[in-house]
Amino acid sequence: MKYSIIYAVIRPEIAERVSVGLIFVDGDKIDVRYSQQKLEAVRGLFPPKEYEFLSQVVSSMPTSGKINTIEDINYLTRYSNNLIAVSPLQSIDIDSTEQCKANLFRNYIHEVA
Repeated sequence: MKYSIIYAVIRPEIAERVSVGLIFVDGDKIDVRYSQQKLEAVRGLFPPKEYEFLSQVVSSMPTSGKINTIEDINYLTRYSNNLIAVSPLQSIDIDSTEQCKANLFRNYIHEVA
């Protein structure tokens, strides 16, 4: 399985960012998950229009159909709009089970209560 972290970029000049979501790749299957709580937590760090854009883009990633291939993720890794960043894909030698994805999400993004 491979994964990539989705970041909200708070201060691009010093690369300050907050992890808000994960992209999982298992063969041809791509799964995008994000934390609404993390997005709400960074609301006060952005002007209203920028926060609205950030929130819309991140929340639409799982359903927009715009991330269909590894090439799409690699493109997002290279493209930066100073609000959202995506880390390069990382390979991890674990099974792509729901439990493993939940554990990665909890460790890298947000502890779900």
